[in-house]
Amino acid sequence: MSEFIPVNQPLLDGNEKKYLLECLDTGWISSEGPFVERFEKEFALRLGRKHAIAVTNGTAAIDAAVESLGIKEGDEVILPTFTIISCIMQIIRVGAVPVLVDADPLTWNIKIENIESKITSRTKAIMVVHIYGLPVDLDPVIQICKKYNLKLIEDSAELIGQTYKNKPCGSFGDLSTVSFYPNKHVTTGEGGMIFTDDDNLAARCRELRNMCFQPDKRFVHESLGWNLRMTNLQAAVGVAQLEQLDRNLNKKRWIGNLYNDLLHEVEGIQLPLPQTNYAKNIYWVYGIVLDKKNKIDAKKVMTQLIDYNVGCRPFFYPLHKQPVFINKGMFKEEKHPVSENLSKFGFYLPSGIAIKKEQIFKVVEILKKILFKK
Repeated sequence: MSEFIPVNQPLLDGNEKKYLLECLDTGWISSEGPFVERFEKEFALRLGRKHAIAVTNGTAAIDAAVESLGIKEGDEVILPTFTIISCIMQIIRVGAVPVLVDADPLTWNIKIENIESKITSRTKAIMVVHIYGLPVDLDPVIQICKKYNLKLIEDSAELIGQTYKNKPCGSFGDLSTVSFYPNKHVTTGEGGMIFTDDDNLAARCRELRNMCFQPDKRFVHESLGWNLRMTNLQAAVGVAQLEQLDRNLNKKRWIGNLYNDLLHEVEGIQLPLPQTNYAKNIYWVYGIVLDKKNKIDAKKVMTQLIDYNVGCRPFFYPLHKQPVFINKGMFKEEKHPVSENLSKFGFYLPSGIAIKKEQIFKVVEILKKILFKK
């Protein structure tokens, strides 16, 4: 049996060890350490944002962003159904109503044309999620937000370093969020960050991050927050990773382009769209969608890939199909056919930053063997 090819493997070959040793040598390992503020400042500068708030993970970033906007019971938030469950959790927990939109079949992002018809007098915000490699077409969404006086939450977890019309993703939302999970272009193991240009929203996010302690009455609380503080150890890794971001982005595009070259003539699969008129694909992951005419779904192909020691992952399972919500009586009879098709027939191949050329050739060889013997 050949050596296992993981779906993701990060590269930690910069100053990570040096900065971690600095934390240990100085004793600054908690959230009070200097690397946290440095990480925030350097990332904010990279995105051209006024404020950056480092937190424990990308989910926490979304939770705090939703909470900071004062979204409450009965309010509505529009978001894609084709995304990770993190995006919807705080909306539901505060008693607000998530209003779901199907995906675009080519970019796999929220279908812009379907957003405006979902707006009601109760709508408070639109959440966009940049999916897999291409950003959401943001200009029309921003226009809709201005027209209806809505807040924009921009989840850029998967597209750190990507741009929309040459401006950084993560720089467009009233609140924008990123994740630093190990498969992201910048990783701290676990971690996340919130970005905003609004002083009040930034202050509120910082309060929520720190259990809403008050400066003058530390143990007297007027509202409830969380302990979402990033440690100095995590931030030290993040600073080192940020130094390598451009290198990582170039590697990601090299991976995507190599897969494109090797797979473009294979019939019965949809490859990622290489570019739109507003961005070139960054290939955060290299996803493919099987043609339903193949009479084989993603689950069967992934099972066989794993048998050949090739790691892979399914596409997102649509929010409107999640059992936890169906059991609560939510999203009754909702149908979002594009997202359902992507979930059933889509998956992604090994595409971590540490992958080697010969591993990509091996993955493609095995994938072709599976598809052609079906």
